[in-house]
Amino acid sequence: MHDVTHVTQTDSTRSAEAIVESQTFHKLMREKNRFIVPSIIFSLIFYFTLPISTSYFTFLNIPVAGDITWAWVLAFAQFFMTWMFCVMYSRRARRFDELVTAIKQEEDDR
Repeated sequence: MHDVTHVTQTDSTRSAEAIVESQTFHKLMREKNRFIVPSIIFSLIFYFTLPISTSYFTFLNIPVAGDITWAWVLAFAQFFMTWMFCVMYSRRARRFDELVTAIKQEEDDR
């Protein structure tokens, strides 16, 4: 019978452990978290502002121009904000890719 309690260390397992312990990997994770966590928090607050505001308050019913109210402005601003985060992440991802390349290079040098 096969003993499942025994774990075999393979080259790929040791390699993964070495990568996770490297300083460059920690730097990559810090930089990603510094961008992603505030972005998610801002996005959630921004997105939930519209349904909460329209459910409990009336200030978004004030017209901005003609029949267009602040609710419509906020709704379209959410599209703009999403596109801006996509652009910002695409630019930031270039730096993340550089760090991933550095991690691969460090592993190849071992």
